[in-house]
Amino acid sequence: MKLNLHKPLCFFDLETTGINIGKDRIVEISILKINTNHSQESKTWRVNPQMPIPKEASQIHGIYDEDIADCPTFVEIAPQVVAMIKDSDLAGYNSNRFDIPLLAEELLRNGFEFDITKHRPIDVQVIYHKLEPRTLSAAYKYYCGKELKDAHTASADTLATYEVLKSQLEKYSEIENEVNFLHQFTTFKKNADLANFIGYDKDEDEIFNFGKYKGKKLREIFLTDPGYYSWLMNADFPLYTKKVFTQVKLKRGI
Repeated sequence: MKLNLHKPLCFFDLETTGINIGKDRIVEISILKINTNHSQESKTWRVNPQMPIPKEASQIHGIYDEDIADCPTFVEIAPQVVAMIKDSDLAGYNSNRFDIPLLAEELLRNGFEFDITKHRPIDVQVIYHKLEPRTLSAAYKYYCGKELKDAHTASADTLATYEVLKSQLEKYSEIENEVNFLHQFTTFKKNADLANFIGYDKDEDEIFNFGKYKGKKLREIFLTDPGYYSWLMNADFPLYTKKVFTQVKLKRGI
């Protein structure tokens, strides 16, 4: 089955130093770009994270400090990553909760723009968990009838995710072969940021999903408690979340 695409779709996967979106770093990134004519481009980069890789993480993905000592840093490969994804939607496995937020942090930290509204995200794991809860290896076995060799390597996981999505489209008649449908289907809850700190209310206004102002509109709080914005910007929130705080403040002329 061929995906019904209106613009390119980039499947990608990250191997990292850990699971803290704000603090951990990428050690490997693999992107498989499916163009609208169904031609494919793929690229995998090993990355020097400029911090030690914890033993627990290395035991999962098999990448150790000595393996990436001479590799480029993320800021060196970022222009190539941006060029590859700039005109594309994004797909991955558990990507809505992990890969996309962490990639956004790496890009923003290094001075590169990232705006999730320009990339409709599709999370293949969500389709699987809604219909057949399992791991990626089990999904690959279930949908594709194959054993996932080299699991937890970015390139193997990326290709497997692409094959699983195509098999899911063939198996489930209720899933439309259309990117906007897949994006909506794999989005559990609409949020303004990537880390779920900022949501929307019934008026489509941004609201706080946390803290003493939970459920309150950002624009109202920024007017009545102007010091709160300064506190947010100095606190330990992800860079993309801070970007949305600032966008709301500027948009409202506060």
